Amino acid sequence: MATSLVFGPFRLDTGAGILFRGDEPTPLGQRAVALLALLVERTGVLVSKEALIEAAWPGQAIEDSNLTVQISAVRRTLENLAGGACWIETRPRHGYRYVGPAVAVDGLDPAAEVLAGPTLNLPGKASMAVLPFSNLSGDPDQDYFADGIVDDIITGLARINWLLVIARNSTFAYKGRAVDVKQVGRELGVRYVLEGSVRRAGGRVRVIGQMIDASTGTHVWAERFDRNSADIFALQDEIALSAVGAIAPSLRRAEIDRVKRKRPDSLDAYDLVLRAQLDVDSGMPEQVKKALVLLERAIELDPAYALAHGNAAMCHHCLFLRAGLRETSRAASIHHARSALIHGQDDAAALTLAGFSMGMDGHDRKAAFTALEAALAISPSSALTYILGSVILGWSGEAERAIEWSERGMRLSPFDPWAFAAFDAQAMSHLLRGRYDEACRAAYRSVHANPAHSITYVQLAAAMARLGRLEEARAAAARVLELQPTFRYGRQFAAVNCDPALAQRLGEALRAAGLPE
Repeated sequence: MATSLVFGPFRLDTGAGILFRGDEPTPLGQRAVALLALLVERTGVLVSKEALIEAAWPGQAIEDSNLTVQISAVRRTLENLAGGACWIETRPRHGYRYVGPAVAVDGLDPAAEVLAGPTLNLPGKASMAVLPFSNLSGDPDQDYFADGIVDDIITGLARINWLLVIARNSTFAYKGRAVDVKQVGRELGVRYVLEGSVRRAGGRVRVIGQMIDASTGTHVWAERFDRNSADIFALQDEIALSAVGAIAPSLRRAEIDRVKRKRPDSLDAYDLVLRAQLDVDSGMPEQVKKALVLLERAIELDPAYALAHGNAAMCHHCLFLRAGLRETSRAASIHHARSALIHGQDDAAALTLAGFSMGMDGHDRKAAFTALEAALAISPSSALTYILGSVILGWSGEAERAIEWSERGMRLSPFDPWAFAAFDAQAMSHLLRGRYDEACRAAYRSVHANPAHSITYVQLAAAMARLGRLEEARAAAARVLELQPTFRYGRQFAAVNCDPALAQRLGEALRAAGLPE
């Protein structure tokens, strides 16, 4: 380990356990120095509370309040001597990170120290480093364009509440170097590494990105983006937004697969939510009941876990609409949605799920879109926000806006687990506008995306009936009742506060298909 860390006007002698300002020692205790040393060594990286406690109180069981006291002492010293109160950043419930002036180690180039640094422990949640993209244009002057795309991707990924993203200053130390992804993962303490290339020729730009699990070397995601290069800065934004939107669900699936391999007795609140996710996304009662068992355990462990509340709201929404329209389920959906709103002001996914529940079960479209717009302000690349928003818009009779939102969501995440909901929104909206062929195509795509979801077949039955294909409409209707025996379209429409014109058009078609009112 290096014996001297230099940052701003300070020099931290890790061997002696003393923080100097210039040549003068500061009145900072050894535990506070140990905490500061660990944070500064991992500059830009979120350090968990557990790792900090082990550094300052090795082998001891202490209260979190002891850590808070020592971090406050560090901040006071930095503030009093150099105006550096903001150099230590707090991430509630997760840990702290150093975001102050650049750090030199033993007088060496910090980039060289990063490349030769020790192995870091993985944090308790998904973590990623985005390496500088290679400029394949043959023109060094185009480096700025490749760097700009990477900067925007880092910024977009950093908005994902459940993902730890390494700061640009650390990852750009690898620029221009041939690196081993597994080594990068060890040195930066991350599970995933995103790398890529940019080729700009004539009026076209091609960006290729790939995400790798650094612990195994396996590919998690890869995609190519081809665009016209008329407006370079708008192009940077578009590619970054598309990349982030496509990466997020792939990363979530990789994390779910990882957690499935863990012992059930080793799961914390984050792991429990991940393990519940596939059953939440199914949208059907038997699966969401299993998800709720895990989510309730997660909320017991962390009552302020906004995403756990958001997913619980979605589960109760499903039980309300597809398991008997019980008022207790609707009330539970709204209760968890409100908890997600209270605790998830910085969590786009939690705000999205809460907004959906408020709009569909609470019939408060204004509150729903306040939450959805807040989610998009945090994470403009949130495909789920656009997809679930399109469903609310579709049932509200805002057909063209519903189609616009659903298409935008699908552009951001073409293989999203909630794709079926986007196609449902398109199907009902085209049907409302009398575009029955388009409605039928969207309904077929919904069925293909989630063949075990009852409402996808509702949309298909209605579209087929409107096209006069009654035999196929009746087959789709039979599948609805097979999946959801209690389905009655009149009660279903009332439960979601369906637009009257849409309810009439859908009702006529579903009656012809043989579904009960």
